[in-house]
Amino acid sequence: MARFCPLFSGSSGNSYYIGSAREGVLIDAGRSAKQITGMLESCGISRAAVRAVFVTHEHTDHVAGLRVLASRNHLPVYASRGTLDALRTAGYGNGFEMNVVPEAGVAVAGMKISPFPIPHDSAECVGYRIDTADGRTAALSTDLGCLSDSVRNHIAGADLVVLESNHDVGMLENGPYPYPLKRRILSKTGHLSNDACSTELSGFIRRGSTRVVLAHLSRENNTPELAFQTALCALSMSNMKQGKDFELYVAPRENTMNRMILF
Repeated sequence: MARFCPLFSGSSGNSYYIGSAREGVLIDAGRSAKQITGMLESCGISRAAVRAVFVTHEHTDHVAGLRVLASRNHLPVYASRGTLDALRTAGYGNGFEMNVVPEAGVAVAGMKISPFPIPHDSAECVGYRIDTADGRTAALSTDLGCLSDSVRNHIAGADLVVLESNHDVGMLENGPYPYPLKRRILSKTGHLSNDACSTELSGFIRRGSTRVVLAHLSRENNTPELAFQTALCALSMSNMKQGKDFELYVAPRENTMNRMILF
């Protein structure tokens, strides 16, 4: 079976493994190479199983460990052209192979991995749709201010959906962040709130998704319980039941429980 393992998720760093027990790829490398390798091993995934790293965008919480991880392990890196240019400008251009991921997708680790643009305040942020070797599909979309029809269409029909549920609007608006940062997060190129995320989920489930992972939660402006209950309430209002119509998960900040989602 295909498997998804959220190694790290949130503003302190993001990295996800997707593939099989034998081989797969990482989406982002936002913690140190040592931390990512250690978490892979803790979750029962050999470092040698990782065939490449796919980067969503150049922000530090998605690339902090990229240079060391990719160069030390001779891993090719794939990203949009804008992201690669931003990485080179930031000094990430040496020590590993950098590739523009084509719009039509690229075959790695027995999977087809295709990018799609998402609205975020970075050079050229993308999400990824992954078609696995056993005919399953996953779609990952974090760090986006809103869901356009294009993003919805790229996610629709995926067996596994990984979607940002970054913040509770009330917690953010009444919290300690400075006003410009609050405006940035709430903008159309910022981050998706619990409410905005939850209103989208029933549509994906109606179109065939059976597993939903809420990801990239803010430490200061959200809690796993609040994100989960907001999504669960919205789905219940659509007459959908946990364990029957869908399975709902929250990606942990650090996967110390070694959670693996099969799909």
